[in-house]
Amino acid sequence: MSLTDLNVGADPTTESSSSAVSWGPIIAGSVAATAITLLLTLFGSGFGLTMVSPFASEGASAATFAVSTAVGLIIVQWVSAAFGGYLTGRLRTKWSGVHTNEVYFRDTAHGFISWAIATLFLVVVLGSAISSTIGAGIQAASSVASGAASAASSAAGAAANSDSANYFVDSLLRPGSPAAANAEQAGQAASEVSRILQNAATTGEMPADDRAYLDQLVASRTGLSEADAKARVDGVLARIEEAKKSAIETAEAARKVGATTVFMTALSLLIGAFISSVAAAIGGRQRDEDENGHLNK
Repeated sequence: MSLTDLNVGADPTTESSSSAVSWGPIIAGSVAATAITLLLTLFGSGFGLTMVSPFASEGASAATFAVSTAVGLIIVQWVSAAFGGYLTGRLRTKWSGVHTNEVYFRDTAHGFISWAIATLFLVVVLGSAISSTIGAGIQAASSVASGAASAASSAAGAAANSDSANYFVDSLLRPGSPAAANAEQAGQAASEVSRILQNAATTGEMPADDRAYLDQLVASRTGLSEADAKARVDGVLARIEEAKKSAIETAEAARKVGATTVFMTALSLLIGAFISSVAAAIGGRQRDEDENGHLNK
């Protein structure tokens, strides 16, 4: 083993009495990585990475948001991890009497610990701030997914007491002419139709006798012919089925967006840990090389 494999300059026995972990550089690198993460996150927000709307006609689409957020998270994680890890390795003091391989291992470990502290600090301390900055779109998409999933699972029946269901009931019982309307009878019929629709949604099908009665009820309350009443019922039921399918598709799309975003976040964190470790090793090596070069002058 050559002398170049050792950091010569002090008694080798001093290693056992000192810790192999330099907390000062680790904390400094963690603070720097955290600050850079927050700064880049704010820049990303300014460029519209969180501009997503729960309404289909406004803002970026869920898929576009997922891609832009994933790219933004990767860039932020990698840049902050590289900078924090490099500072961690560059700021530590020289280890005397330690083999070069051990120095590389310690620098790598320091970079990983620095990344871990910065990540935990962001999650625990700055969780609300980060969520409000980069998580606004995720929360909106989650709200859409939650609402859509509820609507899909309960279908029209669960919505029997909602404004949407009332609209479908009104569509069924709308009289052929205003003179045919009777407020009291219309109210009773609306409740009955709601119960029929709710039972159909719960069981997944509408019994033949319920369907026949619904046709007759619509015809009697609206003044329409039996054929026209049946056509109206068919049309409304088809619209309810379309609403159910749309809710299921929305929920599935939101689920995929959420899964993709979580996967990309986890992947970026994993790669960020690797980058921070390598950057710390590079910074530590440059620190030792610069000091050795200065001593040899």
